[in-house]
Amino acid sequence: MRILLVNPPFYGAPSLGGAGEQLPLGLLSVGGALIDAGHDVALLDAGARRLSVAAAADEAARRGPDVVMTGHAGSTAAHTTAMRLATALKARRPDATVVYGGVFPTFHAADILAAEPAVDAIVRGEGEATAVALADALARGAPLDGVAGLSFRDGNRVVETPPAPPIADLNAFRVGWELVEDWSRHTTWGQGRAAVVQFSRGCPHRCSHCGQHAFWGRWRHRDPERLADEIAWLHRRHGVRFVNLADENPAASKRVWRQFLEALAARAVPVRLFATIRAADVARDADILPMYRAAGMLCVLMGIESTDPATLARIGKGSDRATDRQAIRLLRRHGILSMACHIVGFEEETWGTHRRALGRLLAYDPDLLNAMYVTPHRWAGWAAANGDRAVVQTDLARWDYRHQVLATRHLRPWQVFAAVKLTEAVLHLRPRMLWRALAHRDAEVRHALRWCLAHAGRVWLGEIGDFAFRTRFARRPRPLAEHFDAPQAAGPEPSGSG
Repeated sequence: MRILLVNPPFYGAPSLGGAGEQLPLGLLSVGGALIDAGHDVALLDAGARRLSVAAAADEAARRGPDVVMTGHAGSTAAHTTAMRLATALKARRPDATVVYGGVFPTFHAADILAAEPAVDAIVRGEGEATAVALADALARGAPLDGVAGLSFRDGNRVVETPPAPPIADLNAFRVGWELVEDWSRHTTWGQGRAAVVQFSRGCPHRCSHCGQHAFWGRWRHRDPERLADEIAWLHRRHGVRFVNLADENPAASKRVWRQFLEALAARAVPVRLFATIRAADVARDADILPMYRAAGMLCVLMGIESTDPATLARIGKGSDRATDRQAIRLLRRHGILSMACHIVGFEEETWGTHRRALGRLLAYDPDLLNAMYVTPHRWAGWAAANGDRAVVQTDLARWDYRHQVLATRHLRPWQVFAAVKLTEAVLHLRPRMLWRALAHRDAEVRHALRWCLAHAGRVWLGEIGDFAFRTRFARRPRPLAEHFDAPQAAGPEPSGSG
């Protein structure tokens, strides 16, 4: 089968601010499995090439695929663009089978197939095994109802097969790195060429606002030595100098996480890491933080979510303010940057709420701040528990954690926006932060801070312009419960950490 993987031309705020285009790891992972299964596979990275939807559809049709598979890491926000692309492609090549995958389509499969005639099938959950089974069935002309984890249209009827089990052995599939069209388009953090890899999938924790466990199932990991070899190979073969670990929780097991860090340090390649790690795990790893640094860890993003103890308890974060502060200090002591992820909107905030949060964040003293808005999803329990909250932003393209979605009773949207922008400005322009960027004793850290501040400034200004001239809010907001109901065709109930 001639299969074309298409990364839709969807651009988030960091991309528009010049932070660089990420590799489409999900499509590359599916691509590697399909190549090894004997299919003719190519990638059209419309996002990295900055193509319009029409230009991407033209190029895809010109290549004459039998099957087009599409999906995006920014699953909910990119959905509208993905559907515009699917419609445009189907108009140009009606005989091609269009397959859609990702987190959003996994939990909205029946709705999408009912509303989008251009989509022929949806892969639910992890894509590698299901995509191979689907391609093989299409090649043989076999019935699709034997493919687990698939939703498809049969005439006017939507068929949903039983969910596919989580992939037990992540080493059974490889990433199709040979599909990358132009590595020079993928640079970030001022480090040069960048790759996105996964050490693990899933998360053993159950924070109510996060539905990653519902998508991935139980926590699993790749072989630490093999992943270290792969990163070293990416550096030697493609000049990769920066790796973003796209894990929800790579350090869930201290034992295997340490094995990976030791293996990568032993390869002695000049590759820097960015990873998302819980503050509690950073504090737990106090004794191996020198190994973090030896392995090339440049920055750790910690989802502190809130500085309010009551809110942390309600969302089931399993952390506390003392641990969050300790983790930031430990990272600084070992020359590793800390980025605090702070989410607005869990509660009905007031000006006083934002003022207290700013004061606590200043006391935490992170190097960088990633301020976000709570974004409800069908697959997360927090949304079901907050169904009475009004939705002020109905454009799914703005359900990207960078735009306010839910109303607050005490503050209007422009006031919430002003509070978030002020918090970002104060955190990033405080004298202590500027001094580190100007005179940090570690030249590499100093360079990274300067790069981040420059690009954060571009994003900050761009978001102000976007809010002033392009953002529109619903005049008559409806309750969240009316926007979507229970999940569709969810995967098997996750179990443990494995």
